Amino acid sequence: MLFSPFCNALLAKEDNAENSKQSKQEMETTLVNFVYYLCIAMCCCCGNLVHAIELPKYTVVLSESDFQIRLFSESSWMLARVSGTSFEQCYRSGFHRFYQYIHGANSKSTKIEYTAPVLTSVPSSSPGGDYTVRMYVSVGYEGKPPLPNPGLKLQIEKWEMQCIAVRKFSGYAKDDNINKEVEALVTSLNKHFNGSSATIQYTNSYTIAQYNASLHNTTNRLNEVWIKVSGLRTEC
Repeated sequence: MLFSPFCNALLAKEDNAENSKQSKQEMETTLVNFVYYLCIAMCCCCGNLVHAIELPKYTVVLSESDFQIRLFSESSWMLARVSGTSFEQCYRSGFHRFYQYIHGANSKSTKIEYTAPVLTSVPSSSPGGDYTVRMYVSVGYEGKPPLPNPGLKLQIEKWEMQCIAVRKFSGYAKDDNINKEVEALVTSLNKHFNGSSATIQYTNSYTIAQYNASLHNTTNRLNEVWIKVSGLRTEC
């Protein structure tokens, strides 16, 4: 009984230490998130991300009022595979791994410049399945960027020259609006290429390209639907 006050004081000290540790971890998490959004917001200065960072190279081979056909050059992408049922959640999960990679979780422990867009391939056959989130790799690395740390489970993927149909849309890309944009693009392509030799490769998945940070204003946001097409010209 003589030691009860001492024991109680010791337990209280341990509880305070544990609470302090949890508070510190929460503060560190908040700080990381703040720095992340601040960095991207700086890249989006003046409302247009494309003027600030590197994009994959392409040539517009067909331009209509509601879509384009772009011939993309060979390129390299870092990809993250994510299982889930929500486009938004899978995008955030994949991008979080990219964020760690470009902030030093790589073989050279170096920071890597932001690029755009971030692509999310959405399975078209069912609401659930394997999503693939991709980050464009700068041509400066010549297809050989620093390797990601193994725990991130990222892979490097190389694309050959290919033709992609693109439809732009503004606002935020969300689970409840991307299907409408995809259907609009498919309708436009079917109408335009009816009777031609062009093939719309929409069977397995479609891709949503996002160019802006989450904190960027709604009005000037740029998103795109990408669907691969073939049979338009020899390069495709």
